Amino acid sequence: MTLIHHLAFASEWQSAQVSGEYRRSTVGKSLDDEGFIHASLPDQVAATYRRYYSELPEVVLLTIDTDLLASPWQFDAVGTTEFPHIYGPLNLSAVIAAEPYELEGQ
Repeated sequence: MTLIHHLAFASEWQSAQVSGEYRRSTVGKSLDDEGFIHASLPDQVAATYRRYYSELPEVVLLTIDTDLLASPWQFDAVGTTEFPHIYGPLNLSAVIAAEPYELEGQ
């Protein structure tokens, strides 16, 4: 089991619970726009939050068990590091936790 994370807006996560799947890739872009859903390893979450989400309201940290994903996923090079990407909709059953996220000291 590999645990990966995705930062989501609370309203979009709530909508996904109604529709049965999550299709947001990143801020301002859908799965259809990007072709995949951006994710992070645990030690990458804070930097992703600082770069893209710190000024935005109601961010939720989704913890995803990759063994439960219905869509394929893989690590892709981004600059000099690798990030996990999910190549299809995120099935809700793969999300093992969804908690409000804010960095300490923000």
